[in-house]
Amino acid sequence: MDQSKPSPESNSRPRGAPPSKIGRVVLETRDVSIFYGETEAVNGVSLQIPEKEVLALIGPSGCGKSTLLRCFNRMNDSIDGCRLEGSVLLHEQDLYSKAVDPVELRQRIGMVFQRPNPFPKSIRNNITWAPRMAGYRGDEDELVERTLREAALWEEVKDKLKSSALSLSGGQQQRLCIARALAMSPEVLLMDEPCSALDPIATGRIEELIRDLREQYTVVIVTHNLQQAGRVADRTAFMYQGVLIEVDETSRLFTQPREQKTEDYITGRFG
Repeated sequence: MDQSKPSPESNSRPRGAPPSKIGRVVLETRDVSIFYGETEAVNGVSLQIPEKEVLALIGPSGCGKSTLLRCFNRMNDSIDGCRLEGSVLLHEQDLYSKAVDPVELRQRIGMVFQRPNPFPKSIRNNITWAPRMAGYRGDEDELVERTLREAALWEEVKDKLKSSALSLSGGQQQRLCIARALAMSPEVLLMDEPCSALDPIATGRIEELIRDLREQYTVVIVTHNLQQAGRVADRTAFMYQGVLIEVDETSRLFTQPREQKTEDYITGRFG
């Protein structure tokens, strides 16, 4: 297989219909490249993400999709030697401006990680701790119930809110982590392979939850599971060797890809 960096221009050929128009843009990258030292992990990605939709980032391991995801709430800032070129915008505001507080940014753009990581606290305190630290003065009981309901967990835990979050099953812990992120009232929710450590039943519940969340939030999910992308995502972006090859409505990308590399990946020729 050719290991040289691909480019959308060099791979282009007239295939399928042009990409569909999108709604009001919430998040955007403009010619973003991300480096770890001298190694380029993301190469010149320009991507628009509309409000109240689910976007899936797919591609083989090491293609840069998780690195791209983490740039949206500056989680890469803590990695030594990592630097970003280009612009990342939330409602046209440059998120890498010196005027932007990364802590406040992560309240607006929440994140759920690959493995559930609840705090070693009660279920209730997992929800209330961060809002309390941020100065929340509202009704904590309402906050706990509302966010646990949004995460489809309330009925399962409403009678044991004082119990340790670590006593929950893996799938319940992941939904609690989603509720914990929602408690900060984010505009965007990032998910980095949120089902990779879960069994099929728990995965199904998380996928159903993702579909429900797009009624109120913009969701960006990294997944290696093409079937999962097909089930939950309104639009899907395919990355290869750090380059954004193609982005389109999920059904069209899977059935009428415009790029040969996209077709090769979704049909299992590599990846």
